[in-house]
Amino acid sequence: MSSEYFKMAIKNLKARSLRSWLTILGIVIGIFLVISLLSLSEGLKESIMGELQMMGGELIVVMPGDISDMMTTMMGGIELDNRDIEAIRRASGVETVIEMPFSAAIVRHFQETKTTFIYGVDFNEGLPVLRDDMGWDVVDGEFPMPGRREVMVGNLIPEDVFPDLLPGDSIVVKGKEFKVAGILRSLGNREDDLSIALDLQDFREVTGKREGSPVALARIIDGYDPNVVVENIERELEDSGRRRRDEDRPSFTVMTSETVTDMVESIMGVLQAAVIAFASIAIIVGGIGIMNTMYTSVKERTKEIGILKAVGARRKNIISIFLFEAGIIGLIGGVGGVILGVLLAILAETVLSGSGAMFYLEAHISVWLILFGLTFSFVVGCLSGFFPARQAARMEPVDALRYE
Repeated sequence: MSSEYFKMAIKNLKARSLRSWLTILGIVIGIFLVISLLSLSEGLKESIMGELQMMGGELIVVMPGDISDMMTTMMGGIELDNRDIEAIRRASGVETVIEMPFSAAIVRHFQETKTTFIYGVDFNEGLPVLRDDMGWDVVDGEFPMPGRREVMVGNLIPEDVFPDLLPGDSIVVKGKEFKVAGILRSLGNREDDLSIALDLQDFREVTGKREGSPVALARIIDGYDPNVVVENIERELEDSGRRRRDEDRPSFTVMTSETVTDMVESIMGVLQAAVIAFASIAIIVGGIGIMNTMYTSVKERTKEIGILKAVGARRKNIISIFLFEAGIIGLIGGVGGVILGVLLAILAETVLSGSGAMFYLEAHISVWLILFGLTFSFVVGCLSGFFPARQAARMEPVDALRYE
């Protein structure tokens, strides 16, 4: 019986092909938006979360300013100064504090000169933490040693900035010569992979920036509760601020790596919910289109319905015929939307990967996402066709046969 319903549905769709394809187009647009936006947002989420998960659980992030007004803090250029860093070091439970100031600089390799980002990190105390707790590693060469005027470069520097740069080569940063000790494995985003790391003392010398860092990482002494250490750091920073009452000191944000990860995951979850809500509007519009088409079809086929009922078709048979037709419209739209959504996601990944975007973006296309798109479109089609089908099933045979 189901095969007969299917054949009738296909026959009716072919008989009204233009109207059917216009109705299908509404579902295609909705599913296309759902698949493309969800796959890209999930890919972005995985990229960011992968980078954050490189942070060990023994690290605490300290930034100046209030996390609730982070944009103002970033745009305002507020930094931690030396007294703030010392306050963090004094906090009970803190083993090491890592400053990571950065700046743009003119860098020369042989006869080629480019402007790129450089950042400073204490090679003596900071590198072990970055290697052991953040998962940093070199793909060529070795980690630099303090006091040797060595640098390590992001893995995109030899590809996009100075082609064929090798460990052992010399580069000149703002007139100071340094030896490239190693090339880092990808850190998860283009900004870091296009940067050059100098020993903190060398960075201060090259830039003339004697103090200041937009962020500090504090490593916790083994055995200490991270949340207790966060409270200790906040207390030390507050005490340090009280001793400088004549200055307009900003507030501070102190978070464990787990808190940072949870916060970003929550933000990405809200973003994905917004994406689904936005795309669902287009699907609802498509569903209304299916409903309109099915009501029109019921009106045009009133006599046909009367004949079917006259020869013994029951209400459930009439409902099944129209539900099959509506479901097929939804499913065909779903297939088209999935195909276009996947193609757009792959195209966006290709374009953004070479555009210098901050994070690497991979389209996350899973079987479950495709099945979700197809199922969603089919269900929307069936739901949209239910009321027109019920109207058709309630017709009296005599009234339907009389209809002109």
